[in-house]
Amino acid sequence: MSKEETKDLLKFLKPFPENVRDTAMWLREFVWDLYPKSNELIYDNYNAVAFGWSPSDRVSDVFCNIAVGRSSHNVHFGFYWGSKISDPKKILLGEGNQYRYILVKGKKDFPKTYIKKLMKEAYNYSLGKMKDKNPVLKGATITKSISEKKRPGKK
Repeated sequence: MSKEETKDLLKFLKPFPENVRDTAMWLREFVWDLYPKSNELIYDNYNAVAFGWSPSDRVSDVFCNIAVGRSSHNVHFGFYWGSKISDPKKILLGEGNQYRYILVKGKKDFPKTYIKKLMKEAYNYSLGKMKDKNPVLKGATITKSISEKKRPGKK
């Protein structure tokens, strides 16, 4: 099962402080426990490490994601199509056409019950807009890209 497939992700997160890694991995477990048949897509980009869950292997179908920025070391828990879901408590940040997120400093700050509701809505939205309703992969971890970059603290 992909929840245990952590080799690439741990390597990509290694340059970050321990508390950032711990928060990101705790959030990862939170999502996997709720959506074990979704696919985890990992992007080790030049400005962030991002990993999200999709009912397919396409980024356009991602319903939620975790991102750690290289410069700020903030952990974002976000929704790829966040502008399309309700947010009655108005806690999601972002003003673009699509992405919404919250900053997560630690486990005790994370509004689990509320986020679970938003995740369900985001998941259903992703399912509804998928072109191929019968994805080949289920529960896979897929490293989609690895970019060359200058790691934090390295010269």
